[in-house]
Amino acid sequence: MEPASLENLCVLYHSANYIVVNKHWDIRIDSKMWYEKQTVQSQLKHRFPELADPYTYYGFRFCHQLDFSTSGALCVALNKAAAGHAYRCFKDRLVTKAYLALVRGVVAEKKMTLDFAIGKNTTEGKTHMMCTEGTEGCENPKPCQTELTVLEYGAYDGDPVTKVLLQPLTGRTHQLRVHCSAIGHPIVGDYTYSLRTDNAPYRMMLHAYFLHIPLENEPIHVMAPDPFVPSLDSKWAPQRCVNILEDLLKNILTKPQAEIQEEPEPVHSYPVESEEQQAQCQQWLCEWNLD
Repeated sequence: MEPASLENLCVLYHSANYIVVNKHWDIRIDSKMWYEKQTVQSQLKHRFPELADPYTYYGFRFCHQLDFSTSGALCVALNKAAAGHAYRCFKDRLVTKAYLALVRGVVAEKKMTLDFAIGKNTTEGKTHMMCTEGTEGCENPKPCQTELTVLEYGAYDGDPVTKVLLQPLTGRTHQLRVHCSAIGHPIVGDYTYSLRTDNAPYRMMLHAYFLHIPLENEPIHVMAPDPFVPSLDSKWAPQRCVNILEDLLKNILTKPQAEIQEEPEPVHSYPVESEEQQAQCQQWLCEWNLD
């Protein structure tokens, strides 16, 4: 329940090549804005000054992204080679991620696949948002897929909510938030995708709970503790359990990789990357965050 500070960085995994932290809510991973002094990058530099790489812009190579409002497992590579290995896993969609969320209302279906294509919202006043295909002003929608499984029914601050496990099978910007909003169950505290109405909770209730990166020499398998429990937030009152989280994670890990990573896009034939393209990719990786 503590907000982020320079000192309270929570480390979930640490080796010579990687650090996985439990990112706080409402904190950016990094920023070029001079006035934003508190970021995950600044937390890492404060805690591990000797690990910062002076030859990169931010000092640390983030292997993937989490939204400002999202908490949970975030992987950081500590050298160029480690960043390259992680990049390949993300690029080839071998990484398994699962999120916990509290969403508004009672989700009737216990398990569903959300496959709304998502694009950039070009409507005036909403250009910071994404939107589903068919929405007015939706530009360049791309196929994406999320698996949603109900964990518990209950109430948050007296209002009906559902605790769910979300598994993104693709990685579009704001995918989980847009998909939940599209089925009429926006994430609790998501001010943006509740059309600026849900501003009472102290945070957006979306948490990156599970991260598995199948690196050949150092597979990373991390869980960031569940923050949506009554002992940490008394406003959350679970009433009926539908699925046990640990059992669902076992099922996710035992699924064939092709099944859980499949993306519903047309089959295309892509040229093999040249050495020059690979070199450019590695250079980009050293200087910028992976998306």
